[in-house]
Amino acid sequence: LVFMIPVLYFTQSCDDPKKAKNYNYEPTVDQGGLKFIDNALDGGRTELRLSMVAQHVSQDPRVLNFAKMMINDHMKALEGLKKLGKKELVSQNDGISAPHKRMIANISKLSGNEFDKAYMQQMVIDHEKAVSLFKEGSENRDNAVQSYAGKTLPTIQMHLDSAKAIEAGLK
Repeated sequence: LVFMIPVLYFTQSCDDPKKAKNYNYEPTVDQGGLKFIDNALDGGRTELRLSMVAQHVSQDPRVLNFAKMMINDHMKALEGLKKLGKKELVSQNDGISAPHKRMIANISKLSGNEFDKAYMQQMVIDHEKAVSLFKEGSENRDNAVQSYAGKTLPTIQMHLDSAKAIEAGLK
């Protein structure tokens, strides 16, 4: 008597772009594109989280309006980035980097004018970095990365200009 035993095959997907080639699944962007998407997601989430804190802590109407604009614009930008990452087969996490978490925690402990100054100063610093990142991204060889970065850059530049103006006006 012969018994037929069914054989099950298990497959595993890989969400790590560095290991992706081991599973016949590779991101369609180069290392520059991966770096752009990862850094843009981290920076966007950081600015979004800090702006949400500002909405609860600040009393300054200029800071509150800026934070509201940041929340609205970054929610849209992050959606676009997530779609770009998915289209390009880039694995994404939903976290914020440890240094950014520490910075958010430190600024969140402040209040009043001290908070406003620290928040706006951080927004200037972050947006200066973002302008550089998005300029670099707009020159990436991947058309989708290039298009997203180029389309988003003017908004980031406007955020930087607004942040500088508000920061300069705080006493």
